[in-house]
Amino acid sequence: MNELAFLRDTVGSGPAGTAGSSAQHATPALAEADRLMTVCNSCRYCEGLCAVFPAMEMRRSFSDGDLNYLANLCHNCGACYYDCQFSPPHEFSVHVPAALAQVRTESYAQYVWPRAFAGVFARNGLFIAIALAVAVAIFIAGFVAWTDPGVLFGTHTGPGAFYKLMPHNTMVLIFGAAALFAILAIGMGVRAFWRDIGEPDGALRDTGSVWQAIKDAGRLRHLGGGGAGCMNDSERASNRRRSYHHLTFYGFMLCFASTSMATLYHYLLGMQAPYPWYDLPVVLGTLGGIGLVIGPIGLLHDKWRRDPDLSEGTPFGMDVAFLLMLLLTSITGLALLVLRATPAMGLLLALHLGVVFALFVTMPYGKFVHGIYRFLALVRAARELEHP
Repeated sequence: MNELAFLRDTVGSGPAGTAGSSAQHATPALAEADRLMTVCNSCRYCEGLCAVFPAMEMRRSFSDGDLNYLANLCHNCGACYYDCQFSPPHEFSVHVPAALAQVRTESYAQYVWPRAFAGVFARNGLFIAIALAVAVAIFIAGFVAWTDPGVLFGTHTGPGAFYKLMPHNTMVLIFGAAALFAILAIGMGVRAFWRDIGEPDGALRDTGSVWQAIKDAGRLRHLGGGGAGCMNDSERASNRRRSYHHLTFYGFMLCFASTSMATLYHYLLGMQAPYPWYDLPVVLGTLGGIGLVIGPIGLLHDKWRRDPDLSEGTPFGMDVAFLLMLLLTSITGLALLVLRATPAMGLLLALHLGVVFALFVTMPYGKFVHGIYRFLALVRAARELEHP
């Protein structure tokens, strides 16, 4: 029996055929991913492309947790789709990026907390994010205009100018509560994911595996299809998508560092915002803001231009919502920096705060949490390679 006949008898001849899997899966997407992993385990042509295939080869059967782990380990570079001899229109219809993207999307809803929010954000994520940002901005601006229009449309300079619009303690209370909710929701989702893929809590104390995952995530090692780069709108590999991811991630981290530094300035040094352009919080925030303009614009541009075959199975609403919220946070923050000593400051601050609030509240339900799941998947992959 030749290889083709063996595979046909083992796994069926297309998405509907799952003869090679005796496991019962919770969803059709998981069953299809199981079928494809069985095919790939028999072929192993793509084993050098990324971390998914070496992790796959360590298994002879695939539980739902295994498939969710592999799906979040996948970086969707597209290399295996173009390299595979069984990809559509072949009768086996092996499309690993699309199948794992569908499983990955379902995993967001599976692990989300509170569970009641899963369907709402999945269907209406982009609308909810924008509507929430606009509603909060209108509420802040409207309340200030109603109490004292001169504060909203006046020119305020010097330390404490921002707090003429909203007192510092009120700002901390509102946005601190939103941030704590996001941390709690993300933490509950991470806990559910980690247990579902079969890892004990103590595994995160394996410093070697965690450090390897940090290095792999920090340089996006697996977003390169084995080294050539990522496919997007053609079979030509490019590192453009990796560069946009770097700008987005490190831009976000610089903005986080800016906010943390501003907190230290306020509580330890007694210095109130806004700060001079040369102070560290402003420098970090400006550099991070630039990264969060270029990176999300590049990722959105590539997403809309991507080969439809590679976009199959990927979420749209909350994926685009997260990138858009990052972009709007950066644009409104940079505009506030430039125009903070003008009458436009009040409206810009209200808009910026509205966008930041929406970003915090929607973070547990979009692409942000995917980055955390992927990091945990990298930790497990590093542990498996070290302790097979």
